[in-house]
Amino acid sequence: MKKSGIQICPNKPLKVRLIQHWQLYLLLAPAVLYLILFNYAPLYGLIIAFKDYKPYLGYWESPFVGFGNFIRFFNSNKFGQVLPNTIILSFYSLIAGFPFPIILALCLNYLPSARIKKLVQNITYAPYFISTVVLVSMLTIFFSQSSGLVNNIRDLFGLERLLFMGDPKAFRHLYVWSGVWQSIGWNSIIYFASLSNVDESLHEAAIVDGATILQRIRYIDLPSIRPVIVTLFIMNTGKLMSIGFEKAYLMQNSLNMDTSEIISTYVYKIGLLNQQYSYSTAINLFNSVINLILMFSVNTLSKKLSDTSIW
Repeated sequence: MKKSGIQICPNKPLKVRLIQHWQLYLLLAPAVLYLILFNYAPLYGLIIAFKDYKPYLGYWESPFVGFGNFIRFFNSNKFGQVLPNTIILSFYSLIAGFPFPIILALCLNYLPSARIKKLVQNITYAPYFISTVVLVSMLTIFFSQSSGLVNNIRDLFGLERLLFMGDPKAFRHLYVWSGVWQSIGWNSIIYFASLSNVDESLHEAAIVDGATILQRIRYIDLPSIRPVIVTLFIMNTGKLMSIGFEKAYLMQNSLNMDTSEIISTYVYKIGLLNQQYSYSTAINLFNSVINLILMFSVNTLSKKLSDTSIW
């Protein structure tokens, strides 16, 4: 079988394939080396999750405690707080953020003017490059109780000024929807690229048959990009519990701690600030195992229901 001028022979021995296509493997080498050094080599450090790690004793000489660190976390008061907070925030982010890039890509795909389409793309892509610190600073300014834009608008309508950044109920909404605004344009790129590969003759036939735009989206566009949607959904589910600590930690204060304390911020505090390395590693390992189980479960379910999966 030939594809793009390269003969693909999977039955050939690895040594023969390496010699025959050494240029391709050479291009692949930096990425593989990066994965080995920064993704797989650090896995060696997971051993401290099962030990009472002492830096002066090292990995192997530190006392072995088995699942003691995990049991300690399960029995702690924080377990009943950080796990539900992480799950709620994760699912809220996935449910709220996943559909909007698809909707944006579909809307851009039907814009008649290329100039307007490019303008909208630039506007929606730009927030992605705003740093987390700047984004949280913007939220703090806009939602300030004394001089924030949102409270100034509320004041014009005779409504009470609210302390949004200190409200536990408002934390999740601010966190999720600011994230949707920041990433919607960037996440729509892959959908927009997939829509550009849809067979144009299908749309021409649908127009001749009198199909509306919504009907074309439903019966042509969405089925065509369904494999991409399912694949990205599985990948997003695989990192469902892996919420970065930076944004949550920067938005966190003593007033909204009931909902803002999640696994990643807790791990940061006890691991780096309190130097409880074994305990924090055990919590993070537990979090990663949950992610792995979720990804395998969604991938298996997707394979049975739609014949689309990552593996």
